[in-house]
Amino acid sequence: MRQLTRPARRGLLVVHVVVSVGWLGLTLGVLALGITGATAGSADEAGAAYRSMNVLGDWLLIPISLLSLVSGIVLSLGTPWGLARHRWVYVKFWLTMITTAATAFALRARIDSAMADVVAGRAVGATTDLILAPSVSLGVYTFLTAISVIKPWGLTARGRRLRATKRR
Repeated sequence: MRQLTRPARRGLLVVHVVVSVGWLGLTLGVLALGITGATAGSADEAGAAYRSMNVLGDWLLIPISLLSLVSGIVLSLGTPWGLARHRWVYVKFWLTMITTAATAFALRARIDSAMADVVAGRAVGATTDLILAPSVSLGVYTFLTAISVIKPWGLTARGRRLRATKRR
């Protein structure tokens, strides 16, 4: 892919950082709601927490996770960092793919199940899933943020080959 111009790269970087940090904050909010629902003193309080969690899941989780993934891919392909040249970028890509899929298929399904219980007037079962999943996600997103800042581990084998080819 052709390198992005400096203004395009900067603009896309701002979008990527805002969306990615937003995803981290959204996950923290979902975790807080999961804890609130699991420890609620009444069915009404728990229901309100799970209804709020459902709104965040329906309207924000998937779009923000996908925008973070897409903006990261475009940034990596349109800058010298590349998608598979540096280990930290490669790790970020795969962890973002895994967490996006887990959000779409596991967490969303569990939130939908909790919402169905609330609507039916039943007690929400397996509330630990609604605490554990966002907790793991929060840890992963914090790690991804840290490696974005620190940029550890150096080049991949492909990155070393490309660098050697450029020096010739």
